[in-house]
Amino acid sequence: MFAPPPLPRTLEASLRDLGSQKPDVRRSAISDLLRHALRDDAVKEKAVPLIAKALGDGVAQVRSTAAIALADLGAPAALPALLVAVEDDDPYVREMSLSALGEIGDSRAAPRLLRSLDDARPEVRYQAVIAYPRCAKDEADVGQALTRAFADDEAKVRYIALRVAEENAKKLPEAAFVAAEKRLADDDAEVVLAAAILLAPRGHEEARALVAEVVRTGKVRGKKPAREDEAEAVELSGALGLRDLTADLERRAFGLGRFFGDTCKFHARIALARLGHARAAKEIYQELEATTKGTREAAVVAAGRARMKGAKPKLTALRGDVDDALIDEALALLERAP
Repeated sequence: MFAPPPLPRTLEASLRDLGSQKPDVRRSAISDLLRHALRDDAVKEKAVPLIAKALGDGVAQVRSTAAIALADLGAPAALPALLVAVEDDDPYVREMSLSALGEIGDSRAAPRLLRSLDDARPEVRYQAVIAYPRCAKDEADVGQALTRAFADDEAKVRYIALRVAEENAKKLPEAAFVAAEKRLADDDAEVVLAAAILLAPRGHEEARALVAEVVRTGKVRGKKPAREDEAEAVELSGALGLRDLTADLERRAFGLGRFFGDTCKFHARIALARLGHARAAKEIYQELEATTKGTREAAVVAAGRARMKGAKPKLTALRGDVDDALIDEALALLERAP
């Protein structure tokens, strides 16, 4: 006999079940309390210390759930408890606590995160590389920290350092880009592509050639990159003005292969539209008027990234119809476009 799904916990039930004897109940109570806290600032103020207290729970899964919830809440009040939790015996709790510190972005966490960049455990260094630039106030310190991480013994740490550097490219000293050039010869293909994506917008010829290789072959140095990196390389080719890749981008955006595998068609169409490709731009314009909200929202994102200034009236007209945050982001990109 089928039973109806349980009703979501009320706030009162969530608070009560934080003290349950069952770890699974405590975990789900934290998740439900988070849901209430995200909706109401007064509840959030009450919930943060209670969830922070759960970082001391006797069960690791409960502690990690608490750390994830505090990351979602972005609550500086939880900082002392999280700074203790980064030394947790459980590796996943440590990782999620470091992640939460990054989401909170409080500069008081920067010294602890800086020490974590030299931790013997690669998973700790990985999370610290992500979190430290969000907390450190001195751009020179961020540049030095990322530059050191480019040469980390662990490929995944080198990779994430390069991706974080891309997000902070305007703040990096020239020495950081010089250090990143060495990673173009890295023995890990994902590290190579991350370095190329960082350096190609600066006119680095080898980096641009690697981006083009990915667009043409789907591989970098003969190896398949992560899907998200391949997609970024495809979209970047439009921003770089690589018109000689038009046929390869058309194949990805409009070819039969898109029905049988992931050709990064969304990103290829953005790249084409940014290159002034009529068909790609026309399809994006049409989808801004699609009947499906999800299709309209995707078209808003595409129009902004493709710097389609002619789409501005349509984007403005979509306010209230799709997520306004997407509209704002797209319009901001258009304002910055030449």
